[in-house]
Amino acid sequence: MGKTERDALGRYSRQMVFEKIGVRGQERLSAATVVVMGVGALGTVIANSLCRAGVGRLRLVDRDCVELSNLQRQVLFDEADAAARIPKAQAACDHLARVNSRVVLEPVVAHADSSNIEDILKGADVVLDGSDNMELRFLVNEACHKLGVPWVYGGVLGSSGNCMAIIPGKSPCFRCLVPGIPPAGSFSTCATAGVLSMASGVVACMESAEAVKIITGSAEVARGVFVLDVWNNAAEYVPFSANPGCPVCARGRYEMLGRRAETLVASLCGRDEYQIIPGRKAGIDLAEFGKRLSVSGTVSCGRFMLAFSNGEIGFSLFPDGRAIVRNVGDEKAARSVYSEYVGL
Repeated sequence: MGKTERDALGRYSRQMVFEKIGVRGQERLSAATVVVMGVGALGTVIANSLCRAGVGRLRLVDRDCVELSNLQRQVLFDEADAAARIPKAQAACDHLARVNSRVVLEPVVAHADSSNIEDILKGADVVLDGSDNMELRFLVNEACHKLGVPWVYGGVLGSSGNCMAIIPGKSPCFRCLVPGIPPAGSFSTCATAGVLSMASGVVACMESAEAVKIITGSAEVARGVFVLDVWNNAAEYVPFSANPGCPVCARGRYEMLGRRAETLVASLCGRDEYQIIPGRKAGIDLAEFGKRLSVSGTVSCGRFMLAFSNGEIGFSLFPDGRAIVRNVGDEKAARSVYSEYVGL
């Protein structure tokens, strides 16, 4: 036995002695590619669990940067990440690289939409939901069904959460569970209802367990929805059947994938910030752009993000042209800042 094999046995020994995984299951984990969509309360716990479990390749996808309010529940970040506003995908990969050097870590700092979702999921053996965005879940559901890739949904609000494994062609899809995107203002958000970190931790661990079962070929993959409330000591498993009229898994209609990308402006949850997402990806050279921008204010530039401030307003700019504009009162003001400094 070589040193590499002995190291693996030592690192994963407690996991491999579990009869449902064993040596063969560990080999499957080490050969797997997992995509985590969103690196927040759910995604950081998922990424941490699967990195330590020895998944071969982890692709972490998130459009946002670390801020102080994240630290209550997002376990891969610290105060230095928040102070520097490091992109979440990058900060998480930097941390996990010190946890398990055997895992290939891919940070993807991007807004996922119909123009790039299939590229983001390319080569995935399983996709895990770490998002807080219903539209993204509908998009992932369609892309995974089209590509034939299993994915695991997870959602948390307050002290309650849900988890569901979705296997294209074998189980109901997310659209069977949620027939349509609820209209704006009709449901609570993390800013209005809060999030208990213990609830997100439990749901994320359940998601991770379903992913391990999928990767190792287990017959025990759940075929329904787990529903739990950690504050009120409630948990149940709710089986349900596919909707024979489902537009996605019954009819193969991909409404979200078919949407044309347009310039979007969105208020970020609980913050005085607006995200600008251009309809067409820009391919900005951040270092060169930063040189031009430096005459107008303070610029700091990294591999994934440029930060700008003139003492009144500020923004973070990403290579694809996406920006997060700070200290503005409304959408119109955010558009004006973007137009003045970046160009629409």
